[in-house]
Amino acid sequence: MVKASPFFRTIESNLHEHGLEWVTPPAAVAHPLDDGRAAVAWNELARTCEALGTDARAYLRYFQPWVENIDDLVDLALNPLLRLPKRPLFSARFGATAALPAATTARRVWKSDEAQAMFAGHAAHAILPLTQPFTSSFGLLLGSLVHTVGWGFPVGGAQSISDAMASYFRSLGGEIRTGHPVRSLADLPPARTTIFALTPRQVDEVVGERFPAKYRSALQRFRYGPAAWKVDYSLDGPIPWTHPDIAMAGTVHLGGTLDEITEAEALVASGGHAERPFVLVAQHGRFDPTRAPEGVHTAWAYCHAPNGSTVDQTAAIERQFERFAPGFRDIVRARHVTSPADLEAQNMNLVGGDVGGGSYAGMQLFARPRAQTNPYDTPDDTMFIGSASTTPGAGVHGMSGFGAANRALNTVLR
Repeated sequence: MVKASPFFRTIESNLHEHGLEWVTPPAAVAHPLDDGRAAVAWNELARTCEALGTDARAYLRYFQPWVENIDDLVDLALNPLLRLPKRPLFSARFGATAALPAATTARRVWKSDEAQAMFAGHAAHAILPLTQPFTSSFGLLLGSLVHTVGWGFPVGGAQSISDAMASYFRSLGGEIRTGHPVRSLADLPPARTTIFALTPRQVDEVVGERFPAKYRSALQRFRYGPAAWKVDYSLDGPIPWTHPDIAMAGTVHLGGTLDEITEAEALVASGGHAERPFVLVAQHGRFDPTRAPEGVHTAWAYCHAPNGSTVDQTAAIERQFERFAPGFRDIVRARHVTSPADLEAQNMNLVGGDVGGGSYAGMQLFARPRAQTNPYDTPDDTMFIGSASTTPGAGVHGMSGFGAANRALNTVLR
């Protein structure tokens, strides 16, 4: 998302000057299947099509229009919807395509297990049942980014993004203060503008009765989504995937077929735990030697679980590893498990382990944190919300904060 984000593009060179470097593996994501098969989304559209065989033409026909118009697609996906579109016909086509459930799109467009499963893996980032409307929008956007900017990652880990931004901010004269809990407005210094990088629950707790009762009620009704159950691994060697091309991807989706992923995500949404969960794996250590000492590898993985779950998913995650990389457990040197409760303890915004800033079910996909003309506004024109609980939601794109900052600036200068 960073590479595609209109915000990050404005400061890309500045962040590079402050130490941010990128790695882009040859393939964005791989999706293993049983019997040693795998679908691989290579950075090159043509190479991906070629590998899909009988589905090559269908894959090209589906993704090529979006790849060729990626800037317009990103503009639609990462900005508020309540505005006049730059290209009305393009916007209408996007709306009609994105509105379909991902499971429906996968079955209509492709015939092979490989192509269907790969699209399902992209769409499962929505953390929603793939039978719900608009889940195709996630598969469409993430799949298009594969063949344009790639699924890169920063050298040294995601902290490198924050470090570079903080360094650049300080070079502009900014001050960052940590270790100062904010429980109410009394904990804040006087300011012309305040932007909250918080979910609605925390905003309501901090501001309290300064907001009207009707608005507070809307914040309190905001719904949180499923949780992540995460495991970080130290490994004796690279993961022994059954298909050699999987080693060329920075991200791996473990979930099996479209039907399996659809069933697993539906079960989580209904409050259950899948025996074979959809697992997202990052094997960045293959491409970034700064992640571990020589001879040691790292990887991390997480699956979706019901919000607030206390059912340990480590064994289920590792069964999926063993299914597609037999012998995985034998190379595990150490593991660090982070439960939903641990996630919330580390960051109170991750309510119940929800890493998405709130559910994307129903109108919350579009109206975040509630239905209003500008998603960043509050009833107080000195206060704004710029978290993933606003449009466009989760992802390392900075567009929620960018939108809130521009809104605040325009208000201050008005």
